[in-house]
Amino acid sequence: MSTIEHQTLIAVAEDVNQGRSSALEIAEQHLERIERIDSKINAFVDVDRDQTLHSARAVDNAIAKGQRNLPLAGVPISIKDLIAVQNRPLRAGSKILGDYRPAHDATVVSKLKAAGAVIIGKVSLDEFAMGSTNESASSGPVRNPWSLDSVPGGSSGGSAAAVSAKMGLASLGTDTGGSVRLPAAFCGAVGVKPTYGRVSRSGVVAYASSLDQVGPITLNVRDAARLLSAIAGPCDHDSTSVDQPIDDWALACEQRIESMRFGVVVDWLERLQPSVADAVNQAAQALCDAGAQRVDITLEHDHLAVPAYYVIAMSEASTNLARYDGVRYGRRAQLEAGASLDQLYARSRAEGFGPEVRRRIILGTWALSSGYYDAYYDRACRVRRLVRDELTAALSHVDVLLGPTAPRTAWKIGDTQMDPLTTYQMDIFTTAANLAGLPAMSLPWGRDDQGLPIGVQLHAGPWREANLFQWGTALEAAAPSLEALPKSARDLREINCD
Repeated sequence: MSTIEHQTLIAVAEDVNQGRSSALEIAEQHLERIERIDSKINAFVDVDRDQTLHSARAVDNAIAKGQRNLPLAGVPISIKDLIAVQNRPLRAGSKILGDYRPAHDATVVSKLKAAGAVIIGKVSLDEFAMGSTNESASSGPVRNPWSLDSVPGGSSGGSAAAVSAKMGLASLGTDTGGSVRLPAAFCGAVGVKPTYGRVSRSGVVAYASSLDQVGPITLNVRDAARLLSAIAGPCDHDSTSVDQPIDDWALACEQRIESMRFGVVVDWLERLQPSVADAVNQAAQALCDAGAQRVDITLEHDHLAVPAYYVIAMSEASTNLARYDGVRYGRRAQLEAGASLDQLYARSRAEGFGPEVRRRIILGTWALSSGYYDAYYDRACRVRRLVRDELTAALSHVDVLLGPTAPRTAWKIGDTQMDPLTTYQMDIFTTAANLAGLPAMSLPWGRDDQGLPIGVQLHAGPWREANLFQWGTALEAAAPSLEALPKSARDLREINCD
């Protein structure tokens, strides 16, 4: 069996299905790595060793009884702590949920278990998925495995850091405005946001219900295709999930791109850190070298995506989080006798929510209030329609759009905490896909002069995840290796974690 550093999700599943490896041995390897290095990264918020090994033994028993077609047999997968895992703590990175343990699995977790995956632990996130740095979790900041004094991106920073540091072969995150793709870019991983409705949100704590989607984070494109295939599909418990045919995404990864067309939004290349701009241009040239045709595109309303996104997301958040009041849901504050119900609400929410969540609730409530609804929320919804129609129209002429995932690589922990507008601008290239409900993928393209990973991004039309996997595989084949750079930019994960 290959060492933990060289395992892939697909190879492990094949080895376990064929009896060449055991799920128990794979789980023990990854648990040992978590115990050895996660104290430096802080990605995990809950690891139940006994339950993990019990699940791994169950997979081995199923294989021994002849069940040899499990697509994720023995694959250790971490779960963002916004997604319910039965009887495991669910805190959403916040204090307000206390020690809540859900009685049922989220639909995506049930599907993972049915596919033979082993849930290895819950991982950190920005509180209620509201952030781009993973600094706001009640468990403390997560550190980027490539540079421990840098952020991993957010809000699924724990997921991306766990995968990048090889503490598991994959993770499930959620993406409301880039929260799978941004940390994937910062941590040198592959992150996919599916079409809205492709994956069930049942059992996932809501941030902004019209934008949230669960997506995979892995170390390569083919693994992401396998994982998304396992969790995709409709769900009776989620009325927004859609019964849409699922293409053969493994086959899409094998298809070539000669004579096909990709678009580059030229305005995107003007607002980037130089190393990121170079990466996008090199990726575009690699696609042309593979026989594809480049088409330059201008998007008139693209600059409106971020403000529209934040008005809509904060408004929906203020509604979704209203239930956490210490009475219906959430941790209840201790007050002196005779305190009013309003005082209980106020104290419970003030003690339970962190500053960024409070900021977004206040702004969202204001945008929905009488006298402001038409000026802000309604107008943002109209802009959303413009962004969606323009992006969808552009994708009707090309197979994918290529661009950056973020305008820069990861910054130092603490650098932007006091300036929320700066972190909001990190979503400048990711929010449009959520507003439009379209699928998008971030994948690595080399590193900057500080050794930090750079992410490039693909957008595709609705339900065309196959295009992402086809073009993503072509890009991955041409991309500079993260592992084989000069010693001056050596793999910081090995220095910092081992």
